[in-house]
Amino acid sequence: MALSRGKPHFKIHTMTDLFNYRRRQTTAVSIGNTPLGGEWPIRIQSMTTTPTTDTEASVAQAKRIADAGGEYVRLTTQGVKEAENLRNINAALRAEGYAVPLVADVHFNPKVAEVAALYAEKVRINPGNYVDPARTFKKLEYTDAEYAAELRKIEERFVPLLDICRQNHTALRIGVNHGSLSDRIMSRYGDTPEGIVESCMEFLRICRRERFDDVVISIKASNTVVMVRSVRLLVGAMEAEGMAYPLHLGVTEAGEGEDGRIKSAVGIGALLADGIGDTVRVSLSEEPEAEIPVARHLVDYVTARAGHAPIPAEEAPGFNWVSPARRHTRRVGRVGGDAVPVVVGSLIGGKAPSDADFVYIGDGSAWAGEADWTVDGRTGGGAVDPLPGAAPAVAARRKGPALLADFNVWADLSAAHPEAEIYPVFPHTALPFVGMADTAVKFIVLQYGVAADEYLACLKAHPEAVVVCVANNANRLGSQRALVHEMMAAGVENPVVFCQMYRHGADGKGDFQIEAAADMGALMMDGLCDGIWLMNDGSLPQADIEATAFGILQAARLRMTKTEYISCPGCGRTLYDLRSTIARIKEATASMTGLKIGIMGCIVNGPGEMADADYGYVGAGRGKISLYRRKECVAKNIPEEEAVERLLALIEADRRASVQ
Repeated sequence: MALSRGKPHFKIHTMTDLFNYRRRQTTAVSIGNTPLGGEWPIRIQSMTTTPTTDTEASVAQAKRIADAGGEYVRLTTQGVKEAENLRNINAALRAEGYAVPLVADVHFNPKVAEVAALYAEKVRINPGNYVDPARTFKKLEYTDAEYAAELRKIEERFVPLLDICRQNHTALRIGVNHGSLSDRIMSRYGDTPEGIVESCMEFLRICRRERFDDVVISIKASNTVVMVRSVRLLVGAMEAEGMAYPLHLGVTEAGEGEDGRIKSAVGIGALLADGIGDTVRVSLSEEPEAEIPVARHLVDYVTARAGHAPIPAEEAPGFNWVSPARRHTRRVGRVGGDAVPVVVGSLIGGKAPSDADFVYIGDGSAWAGEADWTVDGRTGGGAVDPLPGAAPAVAARRKGPALLADFNVWADLSAAHPEAEIYPVFPHTALPFVGMADTAVKFIVLQYGVAADEYLACLKAHPEAVVVCVANNANRLGSQRALVHEMMAAGVENPVVFCQMYRHGADGKGDFQIEAAADMGALMMDGLCDGIWLMNDGSLPQADIEATAFGILQAARLRMTKTEYISCPGCGRTLYDLRSTIARIKEATASMTGLKIGIMGCIVNGPGEMADADYGYVGAGRGKISLYRRKECVAKNIPEEEAVERLLALIEADRRASVQ
């Protein structure tokens, strides 16, 4: 089997409808009394953080997950001892009336998986380390014969597990993690979505040959772009080979708090919106039961668009859903071209957001007349010392936001405030008046379904116009996609800002963040986004709305505006106090704009998932920590009580060196 590096040997096609929501059809899988896939609803799950040898603690946590609405509970089983104790945990739960299926999480040891299959309703294995050794890169090249021999070795070790699962009615999850690809896969494909998918397909082909169908698949990454593109590629690869296995969705090491929720909703929401996904876990560095309501709201929000009014749109020629490039747009002032996507805010109560790129002031009646507002630094790093490894997408510091005003008052406001940067906003009904505004930038509000000939002619005549894309279809994503694809098909290169309205009160901030991130996720992954404008008809503070927009852009790796933390949720393999450590590191590094820091519980996925982080903090054993600078381990087995200070010292030393 001759394969070129980084190139899949499967032909990719997909039946995904970009504009009309419907669930992808998959095979049903039996998992205890809670099947998934097929016509079954999308299932929600979480994972315990207790040692699996501690029956009482594991049972108590599993009950809390189930009580919160979790439909599966996963437990780490790093050894035979842990796998055997699943029998006691399962029995204790059943004795208390809990029927929630248990999922054994296995790494490195096939024997553990075979034991776990006797006592759990599902076993998860990681192709990257099930038979292949841990990543060492001691062997960098494989001949075709050597590669084929490794595949035979996998089959010889994997088939006995399938036999045990079949005999015990145990389902199997093939769970590929971006952070734990094998040397063999890495040597041929590199660190690519193609490699991630091939790692999965090798095992799926064996399952099909053995006629074992109770299989669920997951492909996860902490990088939402890699995660979404890999899953899209997998869907196409399975369709090409006549497979329809159900999919588990998750963003690994998403972190905690608002950032973790937004990041998860961006990645998972982008796939759910395209009908992909049969079970979901939102991985937060918090108590496991806290993950359940987040996942539940995300799933319910996306699936509620089922049965929407049809959107009769066509995909633009040349668009590649599996691996889209950023849409080519003309630079218009601050918007489009090679500029980072902008954030538009709205004037509320006479006050503007602190650092939006644009602020909408409507008819100007509530505007106090200030031309500029203080910028708090979230958008910039140009006026401060650069951090080593800081993301290039960090925007330059600027004086303040530009203003957007209704077209019928724009001229008067501009004349009264010549010092201000003010641009007009035209509704689609005012297209005949666009040419009357003598300004370098103007905004036009459009939605799919307006007369295409009219608006396309206007955009071609006015390259200085930025499109504000809105939607009123229940499937807003599909409608907004449709408008941009219509523009692309016509060769129109005006930049596009996506605008959404929500309705949440002061207590609805979390739901707002999940919904906005889910709505924007696929648009950003498709490469269509030149900006975001979030609005809320309710009492949410404008600062929260704006911060959410910046958080969404960062989660999609489009604009780095603050420190990013890649932190795992913890499990029974974690041998230090993960949450307190995260809190200490965040407190000390929160101001380091554009820096990415990985905080990982153990070595299983740690170095891999934080491969694009600037620094890493990884559990290496009980009370021992290893520190990383990007992919390089620079300090091993540091006592836990010293490790945070050593990490901060490393960052500071690099920072001083970078400015000398």
